[in-house]
Amino acid sequence: MHYKASLGLKIAAAAGLLFLHLPIMLIFVYAFTTEDKSYQWPPPGLTLKWFAVTWNRPDVWTALGLSLRVAAISTAVAMVLGTLCAAAVARSRFFGRETVSLLVILPIALPGIITGISLRSAFNLVDIPFSFWTIVLGHATFCIVVVYNNAVARFRRTSGSLVEASLDLGATYFQTLRFVILPNIATALLAGGMLAFALSFDEVIVTTFTAGQQQTLPIWMLEELVRPRQRPVTNVVAMVVVLVTFLPIVGAYYLTRGTETVAGQGK
Repeated sequence: MHYKASLGLKIAAAAGLLFLHLPIMLIFVYAFTTEDKSYQWPPPGLTLKWFAVTWNRPDVWTALGLSLRVAAISTAVAMVLGTLCAAAVARSRFFGRETVSLLVILPIALPGIITGISLRSAFNLVDIPFSFWTIVLGHATFCIVVVYNNAVARFRRTSGSLVEASLDLGATYFQTLRFVILPNIATALLAGGMLAFALSFDEVIVTTFTAGQQQTLPIWMLEELVRPRQRPVTNVVAMVVVLVTFLPIVGAYYLTRGTETVAGQGK
């Protein structure tokens, strides 16, 4: 049964959305302001020159390239390890299974500063120099959780009898993986991967403890706010970060919407 929302409920919903998204809208406005040293409202004027300035800033491109590479590799690592963990937990029965599941999701439940300090201590303990790969390892710890949560939910909703039927009919394990398992979990994996990419791309706290002297794009933005050179450039970059993280999240939403039609569910 559907109920018509009251006017008060609609106003409350609109106010909540405005409260959440008004600061982001202000960032977009200030990316076009003619003033480069302070935030004034209303802006004294609007211009497109800061987009050209940002385009010609090599430090922006360096930070953006590093963020994209870290996010891509962290997501790839998370896709493999998260899927394997999900398959083991969802398809096997063993002592301590729930404990293993808890340990897998623990990194994303902990405050980022705790994860960052623990990773930095571990790297120092085994004398691993801070580099691109320490950032990747740091990001993979929480990206795995996103992939795992999506994959384990889909595994649990896909009937194990499909795999048994495939093997009984003469298919090899690889053929069963390719033609039965992957088609049923593909959208969940893709959605998890997109969310992991977005999460890695805009991560700050863990990166601060694992990056050494390198700057990902969010770290670059943080330092620009502390020691500003051209404030509108930071806002232009913020627009890019919003778009890069928004699109995967929307894509993940549409990929996982209406997934109640998983093959073999409930059988």
